[in-house]
Amino acid sequence: MATPFRDWPLPLQAVFYLGLAVVIVIVGLWIPGLPNQRVRADLEAAKAQLKPLESEVANLRVYQQRRVELQGEMDALQKQLATLQTIVPEDKQVDQFIIMLQTAASTSGVSLRRITTKPVVSKDFHFEMPFELEADGPYFSMLDFFGKLSRLSRIINVGDLKFDAIAPSGGSTKFPVTPGTSVTGTMTVTTFFTEPGQQLQPAATQPVKR
Repeated sequence: MATPFRDWPLPLQAVFYLGLAVVIVIVGLWIPGLPNQRVRADLEAAKAQLKPLESEVANLRVYQQRRVELQGEMDALQKQLATLQTIVPEDKQVDQFIIMLQTAASTSGVSLRRITTKPVVSKDFHFEMPFELEADGPYFSMLDFFGKLSRLSRIINVGDLKFDAIAPSGGSTKFPVTPGTSVTGTMTVTTFFTEPGQQLQPAATQPVKR
């Protein structure tokens, strides 16, 4: 005689209910026409659409990283351009350049007697702006003056040096000289810019402020 189900031991009943639940779930998943089959089909379709999207997102991440690198390179180039514009400005900036010369001379103990502009020379990618300077001072002060010219923010070339010694008594000079002055002469100081602007007129002497 079969034992009624309610008289089965509790562990056996639990196993039975668990097995029944598994059967119901399996039947619900695989029997066509049930609502969960449609949900499962929609899920598979969504997964199929997700794969190309994930691939596209991965490609976009590469472009995003490249964008960050390009932005860094652009910032570095902007800083380099700012530095180059300081060394070789777009405009002539004559007043600022003359102030640089006067400051370098005065802090070195050199007297600038004359600053004469010369014609601007056009090159392929820049313009040369020369000045003729007449200066005097102690020998070592003159050396310090040249050293300070080499350290200015703008590129400067110094040429056509013509210097003479001054007698200890002062000799015959056009200007009163300070004690210790031993050298006098002229030189050509050339700086550079990139925009043509208005050409400087030759033989225009810039006054030297005292």
